[in-house]
Amino acid sequence: MQEISLYIVLPLLFAAALLYSSVGHAGASGYLAVMALLQVAPEQMRPAALTLNVLVATLATYKFLKAGAFDKRLFLIASAASIPAAYLGGSLTMPASVFKPVIGMVLVISAIKIWFDARQKRDYEVVPVKAPVLLMTGGLLGFLSGITGVGGGIFLSPLLLFFKWAQVRVISGISAAFILVNSMAGLAGVMRTNQTLPQYFYLWGIAVLAGGYIGSELGSRRLGYHLIRQILSIVLLLAGTKMIATA
Repeated sequence: MQEISLYIVLPLLFAAALLYSSVGHAGASGYLAVMALLQVAPEQMRPAALTLNVLVATLATYKFLKAGAFDKRLFLIASAASIPAAYLGGSLTMPASVFKPVIGMVLVISAIKIWFDARQKRDYEVVPVKAPVLLMTGGLLGFLSGITGVGGGIFLSPLLLFFKWAQVRVISGISAAFILVNSMAGLAGVMRTNQTLPQYFYLWGIAVLAGGYIGSELGSRRLGYHLIRQILSIVLLLAGTKMIATA
């Protein structure tokens, strides 16, 4: 990568990590968008996005756990199915045209709904979810995580919020940990195909760690529930639009 590209990519990666980590996400869809903009080689995009995800999700998980924004039962059951599914998805290759438009539209619709729900400023009672349902959900989202090169939280958050399976800040904490384990599993599957990382990748890592630290600190302790929903809506809209545009 040319030196001038670093002056473009580093601020964009920093901003993506800050925005996404504030809602418990790690930013993979944002990183993929930046890499597509800079025409990074396709075989480098998935391992790079997943590695950056691991860095930011580690920070975010620590911050949200420390703030008590977590549900161990939801995380463990969902992850039990998602981890092997993410590994499987990471080891496979499918045409983007098969899944990106559908997933992108789901994310856009979720973003619109969450935005208007946030504006109404309504609290809600948590609805318990049965373990088999959570296992099936985790497995599906883990597979999508591995095959798309994202951590799965971008799909998990709107589902948890839509079905009211947890409160908003807790959803962010669960998503952060879910993204961490699925990104690690997906990365293990991707690296089986001998893919490499872009030049100057260590600088990318520094940029997302800085953004992730600030964003996860804001999201875990300082931002209100309704603002978190609005930020989540923006994140989902960006991710969904990106997936549709690059299908």
